[in-house]
Amino acid sequence: MSNENRPQTLTVSSSGQSDAMCVRWWRSVALTHCLIALFAMGSWISVNSLWVELPVVVHVLPEGWNLPAYLSVLIAFGNLGAIAVTVTHHCAPGRLNEHLVIHCIQVLAVVASALMALFWSHTVTVAGEQRSLVFLLFTFVFSLVCCTSNVTFLPFMFRYPSQYIRTFFIGQGFSSLFPCVVALGQGVGKLECKNVNGTVQPEYLKENFPAQNFFWFLCIMLSVSALSFWALIRRQSKSQENSSQEESDKTTTNNDLEETHPLRKGGTPPSEEPSQQEERPPAQTFWTRRNIYLLLLLAVSNALTNGVLPSVQSFTCLPYSTMTFHLSVVLGNIANPLACFLAMFVILRSSTGLGILSLGGGAFAAYLMALAALSPCPPLLGNAAGVALVVISWIIFTGLFSYLKVVIGTLLHEAGHAALLLCGISIQAGSLIGALTMFPLVNIYHVFAQGEACVDNCSKH
Repeated sequence: MSNENRPQTLTVSSSGQSDAMCVRWWRSVALTHCLIALFAMGSWISVNSLWVELPVVVHVLPEGWNLPAYLSVLIAFGNLGAIAVTVTHHCAPGRLNEHLVIHCIQVLAVVASALMALFWSHTVTVAGEQRSLVFLLFTFVFSLVCCTSNVTFLPFMFRYPSQYIRTFFIGQGFSSLFPCVVALGQGVGKLECKNVNGTVQPEYLKENFPAQNFFWFLCIMLSVSALSFWALIRRQSKSQENSSQEESDKTTTNNDLEETHPLRKGGTPPSEEPSQQEERPPAQTFWTRRNIYLLLLLAVSNALTNGVLPSVQSFTCLPYSTMTFHLSVVLGNIANPLACFLAMFVILRSSTGLGILSLGGGAFAAYLMALAALSPCPPLLGNAAGVALVVISWIIFTGLFSYLKVVIGTLLHEAGHAALLLCGISIQAGSLIGALTMFPLVNIYHVFAQGEACVDNCSKH
């Protein structure tokens, strides 16, 4: 009889160990970091994907290379979502269900990306001209989702300790890196110079896979982000249920003890001792000079990294070569999460240090703006030193400001939930101001000149 029961006992023991391991894995810190990074990845991956896929879609859609101008305007209109969330927080504090808003915008993004993959090339006739109305409509949806994420995702992170804010920014760096890597594998923007009837003309090479596949990749990434957020919510609810059960059991045990021995361990019956209000420290205002300084630094850094410099990146790199452009984009986007990872271990809290850091990034930004202004004949053209200098400048510029943004986000996390909301507003406001400033300079006044491919643009200089 005992021999028959022994294998069953071993099976039960093994099953219990497996369940315990699953519970430990589900509650592990490493999984929390991973889920937060994947959740944050979905914040701007849709808009970033549109920008890197532009060289492919402009050859199909009727707007051609006027499409970037449309994208800039639609992204600006996407701020309506961020404004609506901000006004709701102001007019009805504590009434907005952040979980529900995040779930809604994530589902909206997944559905829009799937429909984009199916119908992105469809056009309609508007006022007698062919227009890519479907592509522009889904672009607006993506812009609405991304802009709203800045004022919902960051306040949600207040539920976690400050080190997870740095993981969040690492995930946001992935939202730029992953589309760039896939676009490189796709072979976006590759061309050859061919002699046709005595004249050299550029011939763009066919991509390794079509834009439809790229948008399906985007749909998968957004789905992963949405599932990661769902997992975070499930883990929080389970943790709260367990803690509530433990507190309930502890309270029941204490009540039983007090009923049996009301004076044990110095206790007194409730009726014999009046309750005393604990002295609370006076509430401190958020609007200190340091916090205002941090918000201004955050707005300026995002104006440069999300608005000003991306508008002229092609002018700074393409005169050297297409490879220079791809290297600066990919290595710059790798520098972003690496800088965020560095902030996991080193946090610069000095206001003076943060100012020096921003000035250093601003110096590289000024050099890159000078290269854009001198396009299509920048200094050291045709020299390997020129290529190295522009690529290194993009890497350091992106790395410094990425680190700056993570540090400021960490410091504002310590100031409370409302501070993280203001953090998101500053990011969005800076990005919007930067984009609106550069839009007329690039698309209306044509301050920056783009050279022609396969042509010596500097022979007259």
